[in-house]
Amino acid sequence: MDKPLKNPPPYAIASVDHALRAAAMLQLEGGLTVSQIAERLGVARSTAHRLLAMLVYRDFAVQDEDRVYRAGPVLELAAHSQSQVSRLRAVALPHLQRLVELVEETANLVIRTGDSVRFIASVECARVLRVGSREGMVFPAHRTTGGLLLLADLSEKELAEVYAPERYRDRPAERPDLAGLRRELARVRRGGFAVNRERSERGLVAVGVPVRGADGRVVAGLSVSLPSVRYEKGRLGELVAALGGVARGIEVELSA
Repeated sequence: MDKPLKNPPPYAIASVDHALRAAAMLQLEGGLTVSQIAERLGVARSTAHRLLAMLVYRDFAVQDEDRVYRAGPVLELAAHSQSQVSRLRAVALPHLQRLVELVEETANLVIRTGDSVRFIASVECARVLRVGSREGMVFPAHRTTGGLLLLADLSEKELAEVYAPERYRDRPAERPDLAGLRRELARVRRGGFAVNRERSERGLVAVGVPVRGADGRVVAGLSVSLPSVRYEKGRLGELVAALGGVARGIEVELSA
């Protein structure tokens, strides 16, 4: 039995959501100012300052002499903030913005760690009815578009290691049906894209393509997410073409 779908809480607390998103930004990017955080969250500078002050108080953030905020000791991934993930995100963000302008839907970039994927970048579209930012969120890889793209790049041996039964000894219900997953990954390889219809969240459809590194391996999954009421199968070709063009742009910049 698969893990339940992840849906927004019925009574979301905006201030908590803003604080968590700010912490994720610092963890992924390495350093941001109050103004940058305020702009990204869409809040007043004073609000961003209060959020960051609380993160500093709880050791989720630190402020250096240049008044730049960085990930604090509580965030274990702080040591990796200037790693390949940070560079990938920095390179991809302008391309995600262009993708949003092209298709007028929310764009995302994910990476895989084991059997999970993390959204390292997310740019929302301007439509009233839209999919919100997933930046910093973690999902089971087999339930997301980007995750399927990353899993499809694995060899049979690598896939078996990711989903080895012993890894799920304490959570057997979360292990996917490997036979069905292999069939789906084969379709992804043949088509060069993946489609997710309400597998991760109800009312959401996502279409994605792989982003490859200089060695040809898939380093990230690039996708657009939209409300299922707005998705039409006839639009799939348009979305895949736009995604493919943007993915190539990211790849060229990464290899430069």
